[in-house]
Amino acid sequence: MNRFLTMLTFFVVAGLIFSGCAAKKTVERIEVDSVVDLSGRWNDTDSRLVSEAMIVDCLNHPWITQHMTKSKGKIPAVIVGSMRNKSTEHIAVKTFVNDIERAFINSGQVTVVASAVERGELRSEKEDQRVFADTATIKEMGRELGADFMMTGEINTIQDQEGGKKVTFYQTDLTLTNIKTNVKIWMGQKKIKKFISRKRYSS
Repeated sequence: MNRFLTMLTFFVVAGLIFSGCAAKKTVERIEVDSVVDLSGRWNDTDSRLVSEAMIVDCLNHPWITQHMTKSKGKIPAVIVGSMRNKSTEHIAVKTFVNDIERAFINSGQVTVVASAVERGELRSEKEDQRVFADTATIKEMGRELGADFMMTGEINTIQDQEGGKKVTFYQTDLTLTNIKTNVKIWMGQKKIKKFISRKRYSS
């Protein structure tokens, strides 16, 4: 009986000690534009900063002036095509595409055309309108704006690691191509280098 009580006391005390040492989880709301690097991997800040910097560079090159001159002042229409993730980690490519489109639209210097998937949904809606909508509000087929240029790109990484230290190098390459002629009119590149260090705790 005494042995049973001793063992019971031991497990109770051990349980209390374990629960007291367990990490407590806290959640704090922060500003969406604040920079937080927890894992060292590509994150929302990288996506936003890279897209904004590259679009500024893109719009400050001669192609846009040349297009405006040839088209008698017509604003160029751009579509954002495939963005390939060729890195060693998961990257939310759609978020990066949205950041690029947002940077283009906010510049006021280009018109952004819907993607192939989005156009499919819009065409389906127009077909639906032909059957069910008031004739005065039906949107006609064949009135879409054709894009003049397409932007494509890819994200690559190089990693170097030794012990608890790691350096990750990100390289984003974007290309703007004239859809009519297939001529590449602008190529941009943005690099990010991150150093991640993990300390070893000694007992």
